[in-house]
Amino acid sequence: MKGAVLIDTGPLVTFLAAGLEHHCWVCEQWKRLHPPLLTCEPVLTEAAFLLKREGRDTDPLFALLERWVLRVGMEIGDQVADLRVLMRRYRDRPMSLADACLVRMAELHSTSTIFTLNGDFRAYRRHGNKVIPVLMPDA
Repeated sequence: MKGAVLIDTGPLVTFLAAGLEHHCWVCEQWKRLHPPLLTCEPVLTEAAFLLKREGRDTDPLFALLERWVLRVGMEIGDQVADLRVLMRRYRDRPMSLADACLVRMAELHSTSTIFTLNGDFRAYRRHGNKVIPVLMPDA
């Protein structure tokens, strides 16, 4: 796959929690990807919360960070104005801060692909009008 892979909460949690819908598909995709996968702090926050809600341990999430399989690819503090613009633009959708960060990262990494299970990424655009390549089931 050309360019950086930006990983969203869904595939991250699904990879770490066997038995969830799309687990096999996510694991197959994961085998084809080359670390590090880039993400953002809101994705990590969501992932830790969802893993705990599923009764799962968060240690494997931290292990991915420690082994540099995952890397935080953007500092929110440096992108506040652009994140605000994105969240205003998509106020009619349930855009989370994690979604906005991934869209902003897609703008910063022009050849990137977002690895997601969230269909809203089919509607989000980088730089207002450019389709964001996604890796998702049935994409």
